Amino acid sequence: MDLIVQRPEGLYCPPGDFYIDPWRRVDRAVITHAHADHARPGHGHYLAAAPGAGLLRARLGEDITLQPLAYGESILHRGVRISLHPAGHVLGSAQVRVEHGGQVWVASGDYRTTPVGAVPDRTCTPFEPVRCDVFITESTFGLPIYRWRTDHVLFAEINAWWARNAAQGRASVLSCYSLGKAQRILAGVDASIGPIVCHGAVEPLNRAYREAGVDLPATRLVSEVADKADLQRALVLCPGSAIGTPWMKRFGDFSDAFASGWMQIRGWRRRGGQDRGFVLSDHADWPGLLSAIGASGAERVIVTHGSVPVLVRYLQEQGLQAEAFETEYGDEAQESDGAPA
Repeated sequence: MDLIVQRPEGLYCPPGDFYIDPWRRVDRAVITHAHADHARPGHGHYLAAAPGAGLLRARLGEDITLQPLAYGESILHRGVRISLHPAGHVLGSAQVRVEHGGQVWVASGDYRTTPVGAVPDRTCTPFEPVRCDVFITESTFGLPIYRWRTDHVLFAEINAWWARNAAQGRASVLSCYSLGKAQRILAGVDASIGPIVCHGAVEPLNRAYREAGVDLPATRLVSEVADKADLQRALVLCPGSAIGTPWMKRFGDFSDAFASGWMQIRGWRRRGGQDRGFVLSDHADWPGLLSAIGASGAERVIVTHGSVPVLVRYLQEQGLQAEAFETEYGDEAQESDGAPA
C-alpha cells in the first residue's frame, strides 16, 4: 500500500488518516509551511514545525488547533511515525517524513537547497536531506535554465540599485512576496543605505520572524515616516498587488523592481514593466532539485507542481521510477499573496 495517495482533498496518508497540505477542509492536516497555497483555513487540527507556529497563527488565526513539533522530533499516530525536517524554504518550512510498515516516504513541500560554498539563508533553517524510499518533490523551477547565483552577488546588486536611487532622491520600491521573500531581502541588504519601509501586508510577518528569533533590521510602515525626505531614500518592500494602488503615490518619484526566480526569463522582466528585475527565489533551482532527489536515496520519485513533465522524463532517463501527482498548489507567483506577481 502506498503511504501517500491523491484524494480530492489533497495528499492523504491512508494508514494514518491525515492529509499533507490539503486544499479542502479536513479533520487532521500536516502543514509543510505557511504560504497560502499550502496552509489553508478551516482544518480541525494542524501539525506543523515549531519555528513556523507564529506565522501560521498570524495567517490563519490565533484560535486554530495547532500542535507544534520540533525539527527531528517524531510522534506516533495510528501506527504511523511522523517527523518534520527542515526544508530551507521559509521560516518553519518542513519536509514530512512518514514511516509505516517498513516504508519511508518524504513529502518535501516547497524547499530550497544551499549551493556548495554558499552562505545559508539566516532567516530559516537550511534544507536537510532525508533518506527515504519514495520522495515527493516540487518542481517549480524544474528546468535546466534555472540556476541561482549566490546571495553575495545578488544582494550586492540590490544594494547598488538602492544606493544609486537614494543618491538621486528616489525611493526604491521592491515588490516581492510578503512571506519569506521580504524577510530574506531584509536580512541581506545593507540597512545603512537608508530607512526601510514595509507594506502593511509585510510588517506583521516581520514581527512573527522577529518573535521566532530571526534578526531583521528596523522597518517602518509608511504612516510612521514623518519626514518625506526619508521616503525619498528609502527601500520600500511591498507585495506585487500594491503596485498601481493609491498607496504608491506617497513615494512620489521612485524606481521600482521585482524580486523573483521568474526574473531569470527576459520575457517576465519585459511584461512586468519594472525598472529592474532581481533573480531571487525561495525554491530550489535545477541543480538544487537534482541534488535533493539524489541525497534522498529514493528509487521512486513523485513530482508535483511546476515543470512536472520535464523533471519526470529526466528522472526516468536516469533510471529512477518517476511519476506525477496532480495538486492545487500554486507557483512562486501565487504562493504568498494570492495575487499575480
